[in-house]
Amino acid sequence: MDVKVKTALISVSDKTSVVEFAQELSAMGVKIISTGGTAKQLNQAGIDVVAIDTVTSFPEMMDGRVKTLHPKIHGGLLGLRDKDTHVAAMNEHSIEPIDLVCVNLYPFEQTIAKEGCTLEDAIENIDIGGPSMLRSAAKNHKFVTVVTSPCQYEKVLTQLKENDGCVGRQLRSDLARAAFSLTASYDAAISRYLNNRASDEYPQRVSLAFSKTADLRYGENPHQTAAFYKMPQSIETAVSSGELIEGGRAISFNNLMDTNAAFELVKEFDEPAAVVVKHMNPCGCAIDEDIYEAYRKAYEGDVISAFGGIIALNRPVDEKLAQTIMESYSRFGKARGAGGFFAEVITAPSFNPQAIELI
Repeated sequence: MDVKVKTALISVSDKTSVVEFAQELSAMGVKIISTGGTAKQLNQAGIDVVAIDTVTSFPEMMDGRVKTLHPKIHGGLLGLRDKDTHVAAMNEHSIEPIDLVCVNLYPFEQTIAKEGCTLEDAIENIDIGGPSMLRSAAKNHKFVTVVTSPCQYEKVLTQLKENDGCVGRQLRSDLARAAFSLTASYDAAISRYLNNRASDEYPQRVSLAFSKTADLRYGENPHQTAAFYKMPQSIETAVSSGELIEGGRAISFNNLMDTNAAFELVKEFDEPAAVVVKHMNPCGCAIDEDIYEAYRKAYEGDVISAFGGIIALNRPVDEKLAQTIMESYSRFGKARGAGGFFAEVITAPSFNPQAIELI
C-alpha cells in the first residue's frame, strides 16, 4: 500500500540539506511541522512552517527537553488509519495524522569524543524526543515514512515525485529498519559511555553497535559475501581506524584479516619494526634502529612467502622506504615470472605524497 504524504514533521540536529529537502516537500503541497532551530532555519529560507507549539498548544519548555513528547505528536504518528477506534480517537482529540518524520539525533558520540567533555555536556546531548518519535514512526511504518539521515532525502523525494506524492511499502519498511538500527546504536553508545565513566568492567548487560564501513570483494572464500564493520568512537588504534588511501578494487575479507594480524604484531614494538604476513602467518618480523633495515630483515625472512602478502610498519613511509619495498618485491617477482611488485596491502602510520605516487 502506498501512503500519500500530506503532513511532515522535521526536527534535525544535522541540518545538512534540510532546507532543500523541506523546499521540495513544500513545493509538493506537504504541510511542514517543525521545532526550535530547525523551524527557524526553514522560516529564514522562506518555507512555511507550523511551529510545534501550535500543534500541541504547549510551549517548548525546560530548555527544549520537552517539546514533542505529546499525544498530538505521538498520536499522529502511532494512529492506525485503517482501524476505526484509532481514527475515532484521533478525531475526538483533534489529532492530525503525521505521514513523514524527518529526525536525526543530538550528536552524543561527537560530543563525548571532544576533549574536555564533561558529564553534564554528555547528558545534555542525550536525545529523548528524537528517538521517541523515530520509534513511534518506525513502529507505524505501515502508514508513516521515517527519515533519519540526509543521505535518504533524495531517495524519498524521487519516490514522492514519481508516485504522485506517495511512498511505497518497501521503502517505508527499509527506512523503519534503519531507524531502529539508529536508536539501538544510539542507546548502546550512551550505555557504553556511562559504564566506562563508572569503571564498570563487566556490566550486567553489554550492547555493541557497529557501523558498516565497506562492502568487501568476497568473504573467506570466493563464493561468500562479506562487509566490514567498525565500532564508532573506539579509542584503540586499529585497522578499523585506518584510511584506505589507494586501491583499484575493493579490499577482501582475507586482506583485512592478514592486515589486522600484521598490524597488531607490529604494534608490539617501540623500536622501528616491520612485519610481513601471508595467510595469517608471519613470513618475517624484525626490528632495527633503522626502519629500512628492519624492513629488509623482515622481508628476507621468507622472500617466497612474502610475495603477495601484507606489509606492516610502525614508522612513516617515505619515498626511500617505498622504493626499497618495491624493489625487493620486484626482484623476486621477476625471478619467478610474476612480472614485478605485488603486495596486497602496506599499512603504516602515514605515507608521504611521493611514496603514495611511487607505489
